[in-house]
Amino acid sequence: MTRFEWRGGPATLTFESVLEPVALTHERDDLWSAEVEMPERLRVTYHFVDADGDEHADPANPAGAGPNRSLFSTPDLDPQPHWPVVGPDEVLDLPSLRVRWNGSLGRKTVRVHQGGEPVVLLLDGDDWMYVHPFAAAFESAVKAGEMPSATLVFLPTPRDRDAEYSSSALWQAVQDELLPLLASNGVTVDPARFVVAGQSLGGFSAFQAALDFPSLVSRVACQSGSFWFARDLPAGGLSLDGPAGGDTAERLRAVPDLSGLRVAFDVGEHEPRMHRHCAAVEELTAAAGASVRVSRSPAGHDRAGWRHALLRDVGWLLSDL
Repeated sequence: MTRFEWRGGPATLTFESVLEPVALTHERDDLWSAEVEMPERLRVTYHFVDADGDEHADPANPAGAGPNRSLFSTPDLDPQPHWPVVGPDEVLDLPSLRVRWNGSLGRKTVRVHQGGEPVVLLLDGDDWMYVHPFAAAFESAVKAGEMPSATLVFLPTPRDRDAEYSSSALWQAVQDELLPLLASNGVTVDPARFVVAGQSLGGFSAFQAALDFPSLVSRVACQSGSFWFARDLPAGGLSLDGPAGGDTAERLRAVPDLSGLRVAFDVGEHEPRMHRHCAAVEELTAAAGASVRVSRSPAGHDRAGWRHALLRDVGWLLSDL
């Protein structure tokens, strides 16, 4: 059992994934607590929700994830290398280059951490700047000799993720608008050295880009890709109950050759409903000749697990350059 404590009034302990919320028990004075039975091998994001609905990081835990989240790992897991321990009150440094992109997708502010010649494009870049400091972790891995230097491009999270990440219009705009804009700001993208990374629907989108724009995207890091997506399912295709691999598996069965693709797949050990969908896409991608790396992280549908997979898999995608 793991004990969580909160000082103040009534509150609920809430987890990002895997575990259900737990109402805290009043012990004495302003002390509230809960004992939670944690499964083996789990990294999870959590927070407290007070009686007013306000969200709080755990003040007793130095490992934060933004201003109102904390990170927990079961003791059977090794620490995640290179990620700094960042408290909830710390203000993270932002990449120095800011590029205004006013195009077919509306107005976006793209941040760029300038490094070596390969370029890594991170979807949901707000999370990897403001919540989990990917640039700091990446530079730590570079200094340790674990990967080459690269330029990191942080694409902000769209207002409508479902719409933007399920459409090829995003990647048409990246090709026609963003890359020329980056070039005008001194960041030239060589498609042969271009890595695209995403999680959940972002992972689905990154992989679709490799199918729709193979001359642009040939290196993909995909964590917990939403390969259950199928347009003819209820709720706009947002259902895990359809055929394994959804529309992506159907597309892959008609693709004769993916020998130019290099892709790293990862999904959480604790999100079992995702496994059949991810496995179908992984197997079909490898069968089409792509260079495929597959792993399972000790987490659920949660950036607590995705962040190490992201760093590790980007390193693998850069390793042959």
